Amino acid sequence: MRHLITALFALALLGGAYVLSFGVPGQVAQALPFLATPEPDGGDSRSARGRPGAGRTTSVVLQSLEYEPYKATIQTIGSAASWRTANVLAETSGRVTEVLLTPNKRVSEGDVLVRLDDRTEKLDLEVAQAEMEQAQSVVDRNARLRADGNFTVTEVAITEANLALTQAKGDVGRAEVALDRRTIRAPFDGRLGLHEVEVGNLLDSGDMIVRVDDSDTLLVEFALPERAISMLELGRKVLASTPTYAGRVFEAEITAFDNRIDSTTRTISVEARIDNSDGLLWSGMTVVVRLLSETDPMPVLPATALNWTRDGAGIWVVKDGKAERRPVTVRFRQGGQVWVDTDVAEGDTVVVEGASKLRPGAVVEDVGNQSDAEGPIRATKSVPVAAAETDEDPA
Repeated sequence: MRHLITALFALALLGGAYVLSFGVPGQVAQALPFLATPEPDGGDSRSARGRPGAGRTTSVVLQSLEYEPYKATIQTIGSAASWRTANVLAETSGRVTEVLLTPNKRVSEGDVLVRLDDRTEKLDLEVAQAEMEQAQSVVDRNARLRADGNFTVTEVAITEANLALTQAKGDVGRAEVALDRRTIRAPFDGRLGLHEVEVGNLLDSGDMIVRVDDSDTLLVEFALPERAISMLELGRKVLASTPTYAGRVFEAEITAFDNRIDSTTRTISVEARIDNSDGLLWSGMTVVVRLLSETDPMPVLPATALNWTRDGAGIWVVKDGKAERRPVTVRFRQGGQVWVDTDVAEGDTVVVEGASKLRPGAVVEDVGNQSDAEGPIRATKSVPVAAAETDEDPA
């Protein structure tokens, strides 16, 4: 008996605490009207908003759904390099007899840079040319004899004479190549770098002479994160800037990118070309590269408008006098805004604050304009819809 009394006393305490905290439940109040607590006239109705069957409004902030393109910017650091660069090397050994190198001087393809001692090669060429002339004269004499009907010249003699002429021509060609190698020329149009070659130096084959850079076009090498793969496209325009010219933006064009992602850095290597015909940019400069991407217009709204359930993300739409929840797919996030895929039309009224308090059919009250201190306070608009089904207290 004592245990039963203790249990009843505990239930009474719990019931009293519930009534003090949440009031008498609606079903009990309807069954026992004398237990209902009357509400004073002009009292704060917000304490009852959102209760089932209360017919009250839920305070929210409403906004018309807007469509805007999503603009993404990916920024990275790259390095500029000449479109073409070559280390000019000595093809043969020899002593330098003439130097025509001026650092940062612009040269054209074929311009003479350095000359080596070529006296031996010139003599070899003269000897080869003399032997070729002699072989040519033998071939010509044999041809005249045959033309005059003299058959003392055999076919074997004619073949040997022609073979000797061919060999003599080859010797002349080799001598000309050897002589040409004594003159070192620019491989293409560009600018010269620093050098350490002086007249009298003895060069060996393969020794470095000077570097030539074609910087009329620069190649920017940079890396992009894995998420930027969809933005890669040959010919795509990118923006480049450098601390040397603060505030100035150069336009570049993607010319190549790697076919795989680096497994360590999770980035992909990209190359872009910049027109540098004015010569402002130098090879080796640090370049800040920006890729801009813009989608077609799509629904955008504050992130506070999203409402999550086990079925995923959704938003609340106030349409035809009723609060409806519509599913959405979040595509992009930027700051406090989200771009989504949804069937909600542009201009429809959506709940951007207070969405977590809503249930289907809730009566809503837009309180967003009441706190606008910079403009006139517009009348509060109330959407008359079916009774709310929420169990939450909006306070």
